[in-house]
Amino acid sequence: MLTADELLAGSALTFEVEVPAALLSAGVATTGRTVRLRPLTVHDLQLVARAAKDRDALAGALMVQTALVDPQLTVSQVGGLQVGLLQFLLGEVNRISGISANATSVQEAAEDPLVRAAFLLSREFGWTPDQVGALTLGQVLLHLQMLKDQKAANG
Repeated sequence: MLTADELLAGSALTFEVEVPAALLSAGVATTGRTVRLRPLTVHDLQLVARAAKDRDALAGALMVQTALVDPQLTVSQVGGLQVGLLQFLLGEVNRISGISANATSVQEAAEDPLVRAAFLLSREFGWTPDQVGALTLGQVLLHLQMLKDQKAANG
């Protein structure tokens, strides 16, 4: 079994990430294009969510600013980065933090029967994800059967 220290050790890691030359200005050296990032913790994500509220662009900038160990930048400086560079850094932060999703995992999730059922119920009844998530499996199956019966009756 892993110990608590072993589980928490991952948050202390840092990763050197090479920034593609195409994302930097023409005057930047062709060597030494690395930055040092650390994985985000649950606590970091809670702070970012609280600070950004529903502003996705700010959330991304805060995530990069929090993860950037070297060089350290202020939120204002991160907000002044080129959009492509910010997106690249955010992708790397997500990757090293274990929160990135690739096309295959998204496709697999979309094919899951419960996900498809939740989508159908939210579309047909106008329910929010929270409302669908509060249903028991029996309630989901009952509503799906009612939709199937209604479709059969309408021919």
